[in-house]
Amino acid sequence: MSTDDELDATAATAALAQAARIAGYAPSIHNTQPWRWRVRARSLELRAERGRQLPVTDPSGRLLTVSCGTALHHVRLALGAEGWVAEVHRLPDAADPDLLARLTPTGRTEVTSASMRLLQTVRIRRTDRRPVSESAVARTALEAIRTAVTAEGARLHYLRPEDVVELASAADHARTVEAMDPTWTDEMSYWIGLPRDDGLGVPDAAIPSESPSTMVPNRDFGHGGALPVGPGHDRAAVYAILYGDEDSAMGWLRGGEALSAAWLSAIESELTLLPLSAAVEVPGTRQALRRMLSGVGEPYLVLRLGVADPEHAGPPHTPRLPADQVVEIVDRN
Repeated sequence: MSTDDELDATAATAALAQAARIAGYAPSIHNTQPWRWRVRARSLELRAERGRQLPVTDPSGRLLTVSCGTALHHVRLALGAEGWVAEVHRLPDAADPDLLARLTPTGRTEVTSASMRLLQTVRIRRTDRRPVSESAVARTALEAIRTAVTAEGARLHYLRPEDVVELASAADHARTVEAMDPTWTDEMSYWIGLPRDDGLGVPDAAIPSESPSTMVPNRDFGHGGALPVGPGHDRAAVYAILYGDEDSAMGWLRGGEALSAAWLSAIESELTLLPLSAAVEVPGTRQALRRMLSGVGEPYLVLRLGVADPEHAGPPHTPRLPADQVVEIVDRN
C-alpha cells in the first residue's frame, strides 16, 4: 500500500516533469533552447546545454544563461498554475557551473485565475520582428512591465527619445562589426533560415521578407525571409534596457526570468515585445548601453515595446525540440 509521502512524491515528480515540458515554450537566443532538465523524485534541475551555446556570438554564455532564465520563469509559472509551491536555489553548486537552478516542491497552494491566465499567455507568446503600429503605448502598461521585472530581481530603464538615437547608432555599429566577421556569419547561417527538422533555429517564416524601416535596426539575418512586412516604422515604439547589478551568471539568470515576466506582462497589456541583443553582444556597444544607464548597471538586453500593427497576422511560432530531448527523468521515487 502506498503511503501519503509516496503519493506526494509521485505527484510532485509528475508536476515537475510537466512543468519542464511547458518550459519548452520559452524564448531563447536564435531559438537554440540551450537548456536541459533533470527530474528527480523531489527536485527539478535546470542545466545549461553547452552544445547549443553560440561560441562566436555568445562566448561568455551571457545570452545562453538569459535564455535559461526565461525557461526557469516558465517552470515556476507552470508549477504555480498546478498548485505547487517550490523553493528555487539558483547556482546551487559552485563546483558545477552548468547546474543553473534546482527547484524543490515544498507544498500545495490554491490555484489562482492569475496564474492560469499567465500559463495561457506562455502558450501564445511569439516573437514579432516587424514594425509596430502608430498607436501609443499606455503608461500604465509600461509601469506594469517594470513592476514585473523588478519582482524578478532585475531592473528596466526606459529610454528617452534622445537616447533612442544613440541606441540606433550602437545597434547599427554592432551589426556592422558582426557582419565583418566570417565566423559570425557562418554561425548565423547555421541557426537562421535553413530548412531543418530538429526543432531548433529561426525559420524563414519568422523572418521579415525585407529589412523593416525603423530607426533602431533589427537583427540582420543576411537574407529576407517569408514574413510579409508591409508599411510601418518604430516611431511609436518604446525602447528599454533590461539590466541588473552584476555581469555574472546569477545576474544573467535573473535577467532571463525578468525577460519572461516582462514579455508575459506585455502580452497581458496587448503589447508586442521584441528583445534586441546585438548591442549587448559587441563589447564596444555594450559599453554604450552602460553609459545610457549612467554606469549604474550591467545591460542584459534591449527591449522594444509597442502595439502590434492590426493589419499584421501574428507570426508563426518557432519550432521546438521534442520534450524527450530536453527533459530527462532520472529518479521517479
